[in-house]
Amino acid sequence: MSEAIPHQDPRLLDNRGIAGHPRGLMVLFFTEMWERFSYYGMRALLILFLVAPAAQGGMGIPLAKAAGIYGTYEMSVYLASLPGGWVADRWLGQRKAVALGAALIALGEFILAASPTIHVFFAGLAVIVAGTGLLKPNAATLVGALYADNDARRDPGFTIYYMGVNLGALIAPLICGFLAQDPVFLNFLTRMGLASTSGWRWGFGAAGAAMVLGLIQFGLQQAKFGSAGLKPGSQQVEHGHASTREPLTPEERKRLWVVAILFVFSVIFWMTYQQAGSSLNLFADRLTRSQVLGWSFPSTWFQSVNSAWLLLLAPILSWLWVRMGHRDPSSPAKFALGLLFVGLGMLLLVPAARMATPLTRVAPWWLVGTYGLHTIGELLLSPVGLSTTTKLAPARYQGLMMGVWYVSLGLGSKLAGKVAGLFETLPLPTIFGSLFVMTAVAALVLALLTPRIKRLMGGVR
Repeated sequence: MSEAIPHQDPRLLDNRGIAGHPRGLMVLFFTEMWERFSYYGMRALLILFLVAPAAQGGMGIPLAKAAGIYGTYEMSVYLASLPGGWVADRWLGQRKAVALGAALIALGEFILAASPTIHVFFAGLAVIVAGTGLLKPNAATLVGALYADNDARRDPGFTIYYMGVNLGALIAPLICGFLAQDPVFLNFLTRMGLASTSGWRWGFGAAGAAMVLGLIQFGLQQAKFGSAGLKPGSQQVEHGHASTREPLTPEERKRLWVVAILFVFSVIFWMTYQQAGSSLNLFADRLTRSQVLGWSFPSTWFQSVNSAWLLLLAPILSWLWVRMGHRDPSSPAKFALGLLFVGLGMLLLVPAARMATPLTRVAPWWLVGTYGLHTIGELLLSPVGLSTTTKLAPARYQGLMMGVWYVSLGLGSKLAGKVAGLFETLPLPTIFGSLFVMTAVAALVLALLTPRIKRLMGGVR
């Protein structure tokens, strides 16, 4: 009797994409690139639009209240990932969820662009929240579904995917910020018979157009995904996936404890990192010179610095992890380092905050340096968190657990908004210094817990 030949996962044979990766990876790269263009383009404008007086086309909302609105929006975007992942697992499948989410995001951005009242504006934000909740967790889950369980290409694949995230985040503030703030463009609108204050609407409209592009390219390239994401998680029996009703095994419970532990530290990281769109955005607008070698630029352009750093540093860190081989730090060790670096970024701004006044603004290099340190922290934590979640979560709960990961971003973003609301009531050196202390302590605690966490991971790095 001949010996049976083991079944080879067909995903291991899908290597005709970029750098030997599955073909669907670049489809998701561009889907997420345009989604992040939409998100970061709008985010660069949001708090500035909310606090801008009505004479400048804004809402004229007091800063503390505007920061609360901003934080609630950021939190809601990521909290919506939890039901978004669940809906895909239970009913839609990841591919339909991504397409529906993209359509809702585009609709929401166009509502912002056309909104005549604050109530309609908030309705547009709610539509964007619903759309992002469907798209974000399920696009990332689809990336994981392209790879077999022990495929060595998975972590590098998520790094490539994450570069798409940041390519969109790099370009978006440059374009949307220009449309909303640039005096030359606003004067052009005036000469065309349009109110100069409509620049905000042009910025929001550009964010919506970007998401339409993302939806179109995603829809036209469905064949590159094979069977990945077609069915809800409860119906996926291929590649050994179990029913969603099957109880968790002891090994799965241990791994989910790791997800829960890393969740807590992720919240602390994002509370600090997400100052970029709130307190650091205000610091750039009010206390930093938006000028280099005599050339002036919109303050929103600082929102692109982080992504520029990431596109520069991501290949270096990816090469470093490969070069280190078996000495590559474990996921919790990278998390601890990520917390340390994001804290160091806030520490760097403490002396700048002491020197800065509206009349004697500080040089832009302070923020550039801070964003550089934040980027190192982000690369150590964020793509690692995405990849680790797909490796630790049971296959039948992939979408739901990716939603849990994004909930940590949501809670961190809400806390970031709370902190930003203190911008005008507490000394900035106190705010920035406190964030450094909090993240440094968290990094130390996680470093001490790392050996135990590695045991719970059961061999997963």
